[in-house]
Amino acid sequence: MPCSTQATHATSAPVIILAAGYSSRMGAFKPLLPFGSGTVLEHVVTTLRMAGVDQIVVVSGYRAEETETEAVRLGVSIVRNPQFADGMSTSVRAGIDALPAMVPGCLLLPVDMPLLRAGTVRRVLDASGGEAELVRPVFQGQPGHPPFIASCLFADILATPLGHPLDAVLAQRASRTIDVAVFDRYCLEDMDDPATYARFLRQLSRNHLPDEMECKSMLDAAGAGEQVRRHGQVVAEVAGALVERLRERGLELDADLVRSAALLHDIAKGHQHHANVGAALVAGWGFPDVARVIASHMELPANWDIDEKALVFLADKMVRGGDVVSIQERFSRALIRWRDDPEVLESVYARRATAESVLHAVLRRLDAACMEDVR
Repeated sequence: MPCSTQATHATSAPVIILAAGYSSRMGAFKPLLPFGSGTVLEHVVTTLRMAGVDQIVVVSGYRAEETETEAVRLGVSIVRNPQFADGMSTSVRAGIDALPAMVPGCLLLPVDMPLLRAGTVRRVLDASGGEAELVRPVFQGQPGHPPFIASCLFADILATPLGHPLDAVLAQRASRTIDVAVFDRYCLEDMDDPATYARFLRQLSRNHLPDEMECKSMLDAAGAGEQVRRHGQVVAEVAGALVERLRERGLELDADLVRSAALLHDIAKGHQHHANVGAALVAGWGFPDVARVIASHMELPANWDIDEKALVFLADKMVRGGDVVSIQERFSRALIRWRDDPEVLESVYARRATAESVLHAVLRRLDAACMEDVR
């Protein structure tokens, strides 16, 4: 019989953080490793709260007292698992067994996935209402964490013999599984060893931006065609060259933000007001900084400066299809197409004038020889 949450809102679903293991491959205790301005556990809790989660349960085991001290500091609930040495499934059962009777279900998250994004958690929660028994975030066809498990499956999980994989239980019992596309490679990646820990630390400050693989997944989800992708690639190359030269002259610019926004700027091409539609899509998928640049790629604000928005706008006006062209050539077809529509023609002239103004401002920061490399 399918589960029913009885109209209980998805935000009432707690998240169980599994933090009881030995961390043997890491050689250090993962929950309490430094991560950003705090610990790994603190970063995971902060991410969950950013996603709107208000019930968080930490399952402790190995080095329980230290984990629990940190959990108390963070203001989250604690469940100690005395059987932690028998594997992660015992922590899952300990966490579920301690939940209040009326919860609609729970999300499960190993503590060693600290780069998981809040947007991923939010998308799972948003899909977990109704009669869903299992909701899985999926990146490029692979299910990841955190899954939502409906409360009607709890009894089966608690009755499962030790050593029996949780995935097998869910596959047998969950009659209604929903896979939710997410654009977060870190829903698949845990932090098991020192090399991965070092890589995660390097990524932390950039984790608000999608990488190339995540951009491709978003373009796939939006049904973007090859012309849109090729145009985005060339715009990204032109914008990236501009950024590199401007940074050499002391201008602070985020090259990763520019590249992500350039790759995605036409993600909603074909829709009316495609800049705003594309920005809304990308913001909804968890990347508001990229969305703000996308929203401006057709029209800059009157008080523009040489920043990431202006450079993506300019690069877009230097590329037609997959070819780098002059600004005059870029606008030539639009001027012919709309020559009998004064209102649209005025808008085209205004965009061309803005593009020329941005180009001239960039030229004032660069010499002409540098610009020849990107025109």
